[in-house]
Amino acid sequence: MTRSPAGPPVTMPAPALSYEGLDLLPAPVLLLDGDLAIVHVNPSAEVLIESSLRAVRGHPVSQFLAGGGDWDVFLIEALAGRWGSHTRELSLSPHGREAVPVSCTVTPVDAAPARLLVELRPLDQQRRIERDERLQEQSDANRELIRNLAHEIKNPLGGIRGAAQLLEGELPDASLREYTQVIIKESDRLRSLMDRMLAPHRPPNISEFNIHEVLERVRSLIAAEFPQRVLVIRDYDASLPDLRGDKERLIQAVLNIARNAAEALCASDTPDARILLLTRVARNVIILKQRYRLALELHVQDNGPGIPESIRERMFYPLVSGRAGGSGLGLTLAQTFIAQHHGSIECASRPGETRFTILLPLP
Repeated sequence: MTRSPAGPPVTMPAPALSYEGLDLLPAPVLLLDGDLAIVHVNPSAEVLIESSLRAVRGHPVSQFLAGGGDWDVFLIEALAGRWGSHTRELSLSPHGREAVPVSCTVTPVDAAPARLLVELRPLDQQRRIERDERLQEQSDANRELIRNLAHEIKNPLGGIRGAAQLLEGELPDASLREYTQVIIKESDRLRSLMDRMLAPHRPPNISEFNIHEVLERVRSLIAAEFPQRVLVIRDYDASLPDLRGDKERLIQAVLNIARNAAEALCASDTPDARILLLTRVARNVIILKQRYRLALELHVQDNGPGIPESIRERMFYPLVSGRAGGSGLGLTLAQTFIAQHHGSIECASRPGETRFTILLPLP
């Protein structure tokens, strides 16, 4: 920021601007003229202010975004040319709704009639993106470590199992074979665990399918595994178009989440135990810094005791489990499979309600 210690402000040259490309930005962007009237808004800004470009063009920005004196002064100072570009944290109220904390960057531009470019980034969204990036980096590193360990463990397991089988054939006393069977069964269990840890690295089988085929498969599996103990409720949006991806991996991802929920419900003896499978269309959403005009929003919600607070920040990490005897791989695999479809998964949990939200881009 350039400011004169005394006297008139220092005028900074305004950068030239082309409207082309603004509509592709994931953050809400507005162009204002010298009277602080709206010249242009991109689709993300239309969602924020709940109005179309046609409805807002030519109207004062204060009609759609109010923020008190700080907001007005900030824009007026920018028009006066007191700095080239500046960012400030403000609290804005779109259409008189509850105030939203945003990071607001204002830049003078030279694209008549536009005089100011205003970029708004909701702070909670920005922090969520930063958190997701950190979790993704940590999860990638953990998965690579686990993958390497799985390879190293699988090799000697085959030898241990083979040696136990040979020993079993040489034992004179049949009662001693009980011990070799323990070795063989535990070796098989560990090998199965290693296979599950390596599963994300197999090539995907891409096809077109409807997400409700996936959910119906999950529902039938949960009903068979937990008969008359957990009620699965369906709330589907029939207008959703087909997805393109690996159907079996998405079945496994949703099944891992739903099975965790069912096991938590049964373990806590929750009365009226139920799981809700809900689908909706989401529009103009940001998934891992990429804006999509259309996405699938899938909720897996239960009324169980909730996820222990001690593991909520780590529950997608490998080998982290809140259940005795759990492998800690279910949610890790779910996150991996969803990420392979360029989607995201989040969780909100409290006693009486745990909700996993999956976002997947649609064509």
